[in-house]
Amino acid sequence: MTFKKTLAIIFFLFLGQTIVMADTTHYLDFKFILNESEAGKKAQTELKNKLENGFKNIKNKESKLQEEEKKIIEQKKIISPEDYKNKVSELRKKVSSLQKQRNNLLQSVAKSRSKARTQLLNNLNPILKDYMKEKNIKIIVDKKNILLADESLDITKDIISLLNKKIKSLKIN
Repeated sequence: MTFKKTLAIIFFLFLGQTIVMADTTHYLDFKFILNESEAGKKAQTELKNKLENGFKNIKNKESKLQEEEKKIIEQKKIISPEDYKNKVSELRKKVSSLQKQRNNLLQSVAKSRSKARTQLLNNLNPILKDYMKEKNIKIIVDKKNILLADESLDITKDIISLLNKKIKSLKIN
C-alpha cells in the first residue's frame, strides 16, 4: 500500500514539473533554418556548384581515359606484349588517380558543408540566447527530437528572420 502511495506522489511531482516546464519550452527546426536562411541557401548553392563543376571535370577526364582505353585495345595486335602491358599499367594508374580526385572532391565538399554548418550554428547560438532572454524561454529543442507539439511553440520563423538580419552569407573555402 505504501509503495503505491509513494509511486503516486512521485508521479504527481513529475507531472507538476512537466506542466511548469511546458510553458517555457519551445522548439525550432534546425534543418529548415539551414536550408531556408539566406546564408544557408547561398552556402548550399555554392557547394552544389563546386560539386557539379568538379564532377564535370572528372567526367571529361573519364571520357579521355575511355578513348585512351579504346586506342590501347586497338593497338593490342600491333604493339609488343610488353608495350601493351606498360600502356595498360599507365591507364590503370590514371584511373586510380581519377578515383582519388573524385574522393578528394567529395571529402572537400563534405568538409566545406560541415564548416558552413558550424559557422551558421556559431552565429545562431547568440541569437537563440538573446531570444530566450527576451521571451523568457527556458529551453529550446530541435524539432526532429519532438514527437508532437503545439504549433504555437515553434519559433523557427522568428529565428530565421533574426539570423537573416545578422548574416547574409557564409565564408566557404
